Amino acid sequence: MPLLPDLFLTFFKIGLFTFGGGLAMIPFIENLCVEKKKWISHEEMMDITVIAESTPGPIAINCATYVGNKKAGILGALISTLGMVLPSFVIILVISTILDRYLEITWVAKAFMGIKIVVGILITNAGLTMLKKMKKKPLGIAFMLVSLVLMLAVNIFSINFSSVALIIITAILSLIIYAVRGRKGGAR
Repeated sequence: MPLLPDLFLTFFKIGLFTFGGGLAMIPFIENLCVEKKKWISHEEMMDITVIAESTPGPIAINCATYVGNKKAGILGALISTLGMVLPSFVIILVISTILDRYLEITWVAKAFMGIKIVVGILITNAGLTMLKKMKKKPLGIAFMLVSLVLMLAVNIFSINFSSVALIIITAILSLIIYAVRGRKGGAR
């Protein structure tokens, strides 16, 4: 299949059959783009996930845009992004016209609660998969453990903490670590 239609259909399929937002889509993007189509490497997928999570916009759309751009330039980025967005747009358009009437039905409301559980499992699975494939370096493990403890503390104790402040703090820490590593590398 020619590349542009393949990009569109791949991301259209991901957008159509994945519920729960961008993080729930990560395992599907990785499966199709890394393992089956080999458009990007696993390392690139991990980098894309980190960058897409910290930049504005939905993570799955940012991933689609990156992969499309890498494979076919700006046109590829546009085609991939359109493929990812189109199913959600159409589904939301249809659902918004009829959902209010159907959410009052008990089994529909319970089905949506079940979908929330599945989404949580998909997100957990994506995190565990990335953890298994992550390079096990002491600094990376330390950051992961500190982040996990802080995340649990924020959620368990209902601490109100700004996501923007968290991004700024981690950016500053990353720059400090980069600068220190640069000095150590230059001193050798």
